[in-house]
Amino acid sequence: MALVAGDVAGHGLNASAAMGRLRTAVRTLADVDLPPDELLSDLDDLILDEVRDGTEMAGEIGATCLYAVYDPVTCHCTLASAGHPPPAVLTPDGTVCFVDVEPGPLLGVGGAPFDAVDIALPEGSLLALYSDGLIEARDRDIDAGMKALREALDRPVPSLDALCDTVLETLLPDGHADDVALLIARTHALDAAHVASWKVPADPAAVAQARREAAAQLRRWGLSDAVPTTELLVSELVTNAIRHASAPIELRLIHDGSLISEVSDASSTSPHPRRAHILDEGGRGLLLVGQLSDRWGTRHTPSGKTIWTEQEHPLRATTAPDTDASGHPPVPAA
Repeated sequence: MALVAGDVAGHGLNASAAMGRLRTAVRTLADVDLPPDELLSDLDDLILDEVRDGTEMAGEIGATCLYAVYDPVTCHCTLASAGHPPPAVLTPDGTVCFVDVEPGPLLGVGGAPFDAVDIALPEGSLLALYSDGLIEARDRDIDAGMKALREALDRPVPSLDALCDTVLETLLPDGHADDVALLIARTHALDAAHVASWKVPADPAAVAQARREAAAQLRRWGLSDAVPTTELLVSELVTNAIRHASAPIELRLIHDGSLISEVSDASSTSPHPRRAHILDEGGRGLLLVGQLSDRWGTRHTPSGKTIWTEQEHPLRATTAPDTDASGHPPVPAA
């Protein structure tokens, strides 16, 4: 899950148009699964390209941005900032702190890298992203504003909507003259009941075993009707990893409303679909993956990459389970 907050300097039509372009660019880059620091670098390059092309005038645009990606399996959040105020975190034990993330340069400055920071967020933590208009005022400096925000986040409220109202009423009792953005999210975690993973040997013979393990897990989840499609997806992804990537290779299934199949390897090379000719014996795997899944993509990791597919509405089994507790078909009675 990606969370983003940004603020373009200035007001009026030009600032609104710039914000619209940046919003579109963020959504596009988020679909590519870029790490936060790389995403901000690409946004920075986009603005510099517009300056060179004459779309934007040098010095007329300055934007801050905070981009965060939360992984509900590991409960870790990776963040990078382009001159944006640090997010606030409220942990389940009631501790409120601000994430120590390097602010980095404003977007459009160029010439300086962005640094990412990785933090652990226990389940049930609150992550608050906001613009500087929330904590800055003519009669209040930033330190006083951050202190007020810390105290407001720690107040007991029945919902996140109510918490947002409390924060705004506390920090902006008389309204506000500047633009203000506030985003508060509560983290959730996927436990072992929703995640299954296996190490896959770099041996073509391991593909059949990976299919069997995936099928058995789906039956344990009550998703027997999704077995044929998932077996094909797993077969294609694992086969590609064995043939074209390097070990270690891992297969992971995640079930939480949708069904996600992931295959990770140690290669940073991204696959891409190609058009196979009529007599070609291969080259259709990724086209098949695209047809069988609702979405698929590549996520780069520090150790390689992960190819993932998502089935948004896998069919649940409507009859009695066709496996026993071990995941194997039941033995028919004599």
